This record gives sequence, structure tokens and C-alpha cells, in this order.
Amino acid sequence: MVKPQSSVWHPYTQMSEWDSFTKIVKGQGMWLVDSNGNKMLDGVASMWCNVWGHSKKELIYAIKKQSEKIAHSSLFNLTNDQAELLAKKLVNISPHMHKVFYSDDGSTAMEVSFKIALQYWQNKGEKAKSQFATLQNGYHGDTFGAMSVGYVPGFFSKFKDQLYKTIQIPFANSYRLPNNTTPAEHQNQCLGKIEKLFSNNDKIAAFVMESGAQMAGGVNIYQDGFQGKISSLCKKHGVLLILDEIATGFGRLGSLVEYVSQNSRPDIVSYGKMLTGGYITMAATLASKNIYDSFLGKYSDMRHIYHGHTFTGNPLSCAVANENLDLYKKTNLIKKIQKTSKVFEKRTQEIMDLKAVGDIRHKGMLMGIELVRDRRKKTPISFKKSTNKVIFDEAKKNGIYLRTLGNIVMLVPPLAISESELNYLIDGTIRTIKNVTE
Repeated sequence: MVKPQSSVWHPYTQMSEWDSFTKIVKGQGMWLVDSNGNKMLDGVASMWCNVWGHSKKELIYAIKKQSEKIAHSSLFNLTNDQAELLAKKLVNISPHMHKVFYSDDGSTAMEVSFKIALQYWQNKGEKAKSQFATLQNGYHGDTFGAMSVGYVPGFFSKFKDQLYKTIQIPFANSYRLPNNTTPAEHQNQCLGKIEKLFSNNDKIAAFVMESGAQMAGGVNIYQDGFQGKISSLCKKHGVLLILDEIATGFGRLGSLVEYVSQNSRPDIVSYGKMLTGGYITMAATLASKNIYDSFLGKYSDMRHIYHGHTFTGNPLSCAVANENLDLYKKTNLIKKIQKTSKVFEKRTQEIMDLKAVGDIRHKGMLMGIELVRDRRKKTPISFKKSTNKVIFDEAKKNGIYLRTLGNIVMLVPPLAISESELNYLIDGTIRTIKNVTE
């Protein structure tokens, strides 16, 4: 355990609830090992980013090999082999994308997306196109631009007055739909509102959405065709489409590039989390040729992008990302994910039978289990301490590491998890929910 006098301030955590924190000293496959030798199965892929577990020798070797050459060199006036190779690989797997801009994490990747979109229209001489539209409950990170576009009230209400205005299209998850509408009906209504907005407002620079599903906003999985229709509306009305695949791409929902399976065509897309297998922080923002070309001209035109990070294109991060992408191909990981995810499907009813479970939303290697106090009223469950603290403590006793989103238990395991380990995670989750609610 970390001693109470630790100087660390933990994210999204009420520190007064915690006397100490479990100290992780090493990883073994899908397992985390603490300072007392106890093992926990990593049920949230260390915040949704881990692909292969914590001791993948190929990724460790890629880091070691690159570190012996050079740990960091800048992309300001320079380049490096690993950044060049990774950019080619990302463009090759991302239809209609042309150039890659590197950043540090999901929030910064989305900030780059927003700046590219706004400057694109300025470079085209259409300065009035300066507004962002998005779906309610979308989440795009914790920096100010990301909070503005991905405004989740439960997270960001304290900063609301300082955020810039965006147009939020009402969008509820399938468990809490208004007026007894079906998910398909609700999303069709949403599409109607988007088309009406685009038809009556010529100042929209871009529509921004998570690709395939909303994650942190409540595990809201889109109906078939929904994202594709939004893509078509954007093209019809001259609005850029910015997609966030930070948490949903690279196999989390069952596809390598989620926007392909959604039959959509973004102008800008961002990747992160699983890009390096979860071993080093890194993100990338990709843009189409049309977008990129608008930034070209004489230096005196000042059309180039005014954005950059110290560790943009870091060779260590790029090296491990390159090896990670090679492993996806060598192991046919996407096909394995599609097979393993059926374990979730087979056990959904078993979890639903728990009295405190109101709803389950699942796709690929993602499952959100919504806990309620009253099924009929759909009242979110609550405890004297935060739900996250209560679930974490009990889950640890059952040999698993869980982190909740409010009253939603998130199962987001490493993508390469075995079927037996996934069953272990589900068994432990069921015991955890039973023990704290019955």
C-alpha cells in the first residue's frame, strides 16, 4: 500500500475516501501484481488502453531497442524513421486519410482536431464557419476545448462558464430514452434534428462524435447506420466530420478502424489509448488530403498549423506503436476479439438476473453494467461512499481491478484476454455486485 503521506494526487478521485492506494509493482500478462504479492486481473485495461497485457516481450523489446538509439528527437525541423513508418501504417489502415499529426494523449489529439477544423475554414476564406455541433453525452477529454465540445455535466459543470459554446444535439442512451421511444426511433429523431440544424445554420464548422459508441458519457452504443447517416448529412451540407476513435478504435468495438465498420467517412479522425498497446502515452490525428492541402501556401500567407508538442512524434512511442500494429496483423487480433467477445454475449443474461442490474450495454470488448436501486424507477444505485470506491474494494477481494463510471460498472479488459480469463473477470464481477447489493 502507498503510505498516507504520499504526495500523489489521483485523477477523478475524492482523496478523503482513501486511506491508502494499492501499489502496483509489476505486471504479468493480464494481471497486476501489488507490493504484497496479490494479483488482480486488469478488468479495465488500465483505463481502456492495454491490448496485450502487461508483459508483452515484443513491445518491451521495441522500447529497449529504440532507447539504445535515441529516446527523443523533435519533429520541429527534423523527422525520425519510426515516426515516418508509423504515419505510413496509420494512413494505410485509415481510408481517405492523408497526413498524420502526432500528439501526447486523447485530449490533445482532439484539441488538434478542433484547431485543424477551424483553421481549415479560415484558410478557405470562410471565417464565419466557426461553430461545433456534437451529441449530448459525448466525451472527448479533460482539456478546455475537449470539455467544451464533449460536455458531460457530471464531470465539467464547475467549468461551464469558462467553456466556449457548442451546439449539443439531445442524445440519450438506450436505457433512458424519452417518451418510451425505441433506440431506433430516438436516433432517427436525432438525425432529423441534425439535418434541421445543418439546413438552417451555415456557421457549423464541424460535427464531432465518438466513433461507434459513446464511452465515458454512459456506454451508449449506436444503432446500425446511425453514424453513416450523420456522415452523409455532413457531406450534403458542407460540414466537416470529426471522429474520436481514442477509446473505440483499434479493436475495442470489434473493428480495427471503427469508422469503416460504421460506413462513415471522416475528414479528421483521432486515435490514442491502444495505439501503443497501452505501453507509452501517444495519440495521432489524421486528416484528409482536402484538409491538409488547405494549409499549404507561402510562409507569408500564414496558412500552416500553429500547434505542436514537445514530444510530438517521439521515437520511443512510435517504435512501440509500430510493433503493436505489426502484432495486430501477425496474430489476427481482430478476428480473435470477435470470437472472445462472444463470452460477453453468452453471459449477459446471467448478469441481468442480478437484482441490482438495470441494464447492460455491450459491443466487442466493452460492457457497461448499470446498477440501480429500483429497477422500475431506474434509480441509480448509491452508497455512503462513492460507488467507485465500494466496487473497487470489493472487486479487489475477488481478484479483479474495476473502475466504475458513476453507477455503471465498466468491463473493458485487455483486447488479447483469453476466454478463460474473461470468464474469471465476469465471475468476479458477479460476486462483487452481489456482495455489495444483496
